[in-house]
Amino acid sequence: MSDSSQSTLPPSGINDTRDQKTLRDSVEDALHNYFQHLEGQDVTDVYNMVLSEVEAPLLESVMNYVKGNQTRASEVLGLNRGTLRKKLKQYGLL
Repeated sequence: MSDSSQSTLPPSGINDTRDQKTLRDSVEDALHNYFQHLEGQDVTDVYNMVLSEVEAPLLESVMNYVKGNQTRASEVLGLNRGTLRKKLKQYGLL
């Protein structure tokens, strides 16, 4: 991940961020919790599971941020607009 994954959410200036976790910390905590609760069950395809769990709310949040403007969303995300549309359809966001 890039250094931008280390930023705290929400952006500084909105709330006191002293008690806020980074996105990376939140993902790490969620994965630790997930693995702890498997209770010996076999698990596969964790990579795709995590991507789908993160990608859907990412797309939804960005689309809300840009007020539905797909061109702007593709710029914010660094995706081709066609790829964005494909992903929005995949997650039922279009």
